[in-house]
Amino acid sequence: MANDPIHQFQISRLVPIEIGGLDFSFTNSSLFMALTVATAGAFLFLSTSSRGLIPGRLQSISEMSYEFIAGMLRDSAGSGGMKFFPMVFSLFMFVLVANLFGMFPYFFTVTSHLIVTFMLALFVILTVIVYGLMKHGVGFFKIFVPSGVPTAIVPIVALIEVISFLSRPISLSVRLFANMLAGHITLKVFAGFVASLGAMGAVGIGGAILPLAMTVALTGLEFLVAFLQAYVFAVLTCMYLNDAVHPGGH
Repeated sequence: MANDPIHQFQISRLVPIEIGGLDFSFTNSSLFMALTVATAGAFLFLSTSSRGLIPGRLQSISEMSYEFIAGMLRDSAGSGGMKFFPMVFSLFMFVLVANLFGMFPYFFTVTSHLIVTFMLALFVILTVIVYGLMKHGVGFFKIFVPSGVPTAIVPIVALIEVISFLSRPISLSVRLFANMLAGHITLKVFAGFVASLGAMGAVGIGGAILPLAMTVALTGLEFLVAFLQAYVFAVLTCMYLNDAVHPGGH
């Protein structure tokens, strides 16, 4: 079980709850999602509770995070997109902290489950659709007909754009889920090689040097991937929100 690379993704019930034949149990995934929200919220609260003209380390990190997401949103959706800043910033912090939690031994990586990442992506797409229709009405559907397209091929282009739009929550969720899943499996496999070879005596210990080096290198890479995937999720969210703010592409 110790060397099983899939065991780390297993959902386990902590508090069994069943209502009307439906399972509402509080699981390890639920626990770490709650811890993710609590940790991100506590960090932001503590780092900004004693604000100063000369920021400390924690305040500097908070301000850098704020400016990082704000700049990304302005570049992608313009000043009109800043109304979505709380949403994008919350998504970025949730994905980032959840990814980083997964790097600790015996912790659970909630972003390695497709249902979690899909619901986050679906929330983004539904926000785009609802806001776009409320703000622009039928004008929102301009996103499916790019400007300058000859009338003769509008139906084909519109069909392609609709399929592309509907595939967004799938690609957005699968990208995050697959990267976290594959990275953690690979890391666990190499770590398992180290443990197995180390139990074989002096010869095994010598042979474990290479997988140990790979484990260390992959650990550093996974920390980088944890941040990059949060960044990619946030930047794509900003790009999709631009369609709701400026459906005509302007």
